[in-house]
Amino acid sequence: MTTIAIAGFGKIARDQHLPALRDNRDFELTAIASRNATLEGVDNHQDLDTLLSAVPALDAVALCTPPQVRYAQAVAAIEAGKHVLLEKPPGVSLSEVEDLVRRAEQQGVTLYATWHAREAAGVEKAREWLSTRRVTGVDIQWREDVRQWHPGQQWVWEPGGLGVFDPGINALSIVTRILPEAFFLREATLEVPENCQSPIGATLEFTDVHDTPIHADFDWRQTGPQTWQITVDTEDGKLVLDSGGSQLSINGERIIDGEDIEYAGLYRRFAELIRTGQSDVDVAPFRHVADAFLLGRRQSVEAFIE
Repeated sequence: MTTIAIAGFGKIARDQHLPALRDNRDFELTAIASRNATLEGVDNHQDLDTLLSAVPALDAVALCTPPQVRYAQAVAAIEAGKHVLLEKPPGVSLSEVEDLVRRAEQQGVTLYATWHAREAAGVEKAREWLSTRRVTGVDIQWREDVRQWHPGQQWVWEPGGLGVFDPGINALSIVTRILPEAFFLREATLEVPENCQSPIGATLEFTDVHDTPIHADFDWRQTGPQTWQITVDTEDGKLVLDSGGSQLSINGERIIDGEDIEYAGLYRRFAELIRTGQSDVDVAPFRHVADAFLLGRRQSVEAFIE
């Protein structure tokens, strides 16, 4: 059994990582590193460096801290010989992530950059269906309420926090997985509140080698029901992934209506990578976000207050 610690015991760790680890027989959660939270039944430490010193026999670390501090923590864990799982996004820059790949390879440990939305129940079936079809258009609607998902978390509005791309990258992780052709950003508009440094809304226009129109609309001001939907038009009809990818419909027929299995899938994959001595670091979704910040036109909007 692989012993593992969680660094950063906030909402995502409590709601998703902890239940997934409890249900996975390949891992034993033995320690937590968190400034503001503790977990009964395991060793608790204020920071990762203290944890790594106190638990030298630890096998792996799941980093659930904000991305702005994740690089230094990942370096410390890798240099201590630990396997590392990175929550999304894997860092604040592509350069950071590429350096972590190099370091993990040198140390002979597993590095896993996770994209939990790819583990949604309908994603792989959608990929299979689209693999032999000509895509004619894609529409992505990813709208949610930041107050619900990031209450009081100022880091999401700071450089590296990604703003609305924190959820939007989930949609990009699915689309980069299911579409049979690579696609590229052509233009973008980023809506940035007057009192923030990261966008609260974004519209993106992509195309692929066939000039297929791919439109994405990300918004963090949605109230009421949340919208996580990807619609793909093909020459053979329409595919719709809804509810973040857990529901799949093809030509109006519901094919899959799955349960929440995303983080269970991540930890199964992490265990497999450790067993086989491999790493898995796909930066394609992150690269699209970097392109949006590079090419996007910034538009100031009314100040946002939680």
